[in-house]
Amino acid sequence: MKKRNRFWLCSLVLMGFVYLFTNSCKKDNNNNPGTITDKDGNVYHTITIGTQVWMVENMKVTHYRNGDSIPNVSDSILWKRLTSGACCDYNNTPGNSITFGKLYNFYTIVDNRNIAPTGWHIPSDAEWTTLIDYLGGESIAGSKLKESDQTYWTCPNTGASNSSGFKALPGGMRLYNSPFTSFGGGGYWWSNTTDNAMGGGLNRAVTCSYNGV
Repeated sequence: MKKRNRFWLCSLVLMGFVYLFTNSCKKDNNNNPGTITDKDGNVYHTITIGTQVWMVENMKVTHYRNGDSIPNVSDSILWKRLTSGACCDYNNTPGNSITFGKLYNFYTIVDNRNIAPTGWHIPSDAEWTTLIDYLGGESIAGSKLKESDQTYWTCPNTGASNSSGFKALPGGMRLYNSPFTSFGGGGYWWSNTTDNAMGGGLNRAVTCSYNGV
């Protein structure tokens, strides 16, 4: 049985491409444009891996596709009580989002206003599985996804080769009960798949001490 991390609806993880999420946005077809621009004008590079096209940088957009703002919530009490979409900077430090992207809760991921640029979407858990299987399976795919440069990692970046071009970075996460954690040690990306048994969302993770996902 494949292992998938489960987080409550107010958990916060990096989004990047499909880079998510975060590494967390996936293109709706296989036409790779090279770059993509979000609602705020941020430009992301793209990479084709197998039959999929992923964003190479984590998302840092602060508006949904229709122009509505995604609230930035820094207060720990408010964050814990959220029942709608929100984002923040790791440790409430805006500079962290420049390199690592914003952190988003799961309400943002499933909002029908869409966080991904037009023509893109947050990947499903099945699409993450397709990527991971293409890279050799859960036990070794992490090494092929992780940025190989040691600059951003706080521990030896075990096995990292970035042979896929995905450039996964250790942007950490914010838990549903507000603590920030794992910055420099792990990267976490949402899927758009709800875990019906747990009432939250499924995500994928890579860490500095493990080859897998």
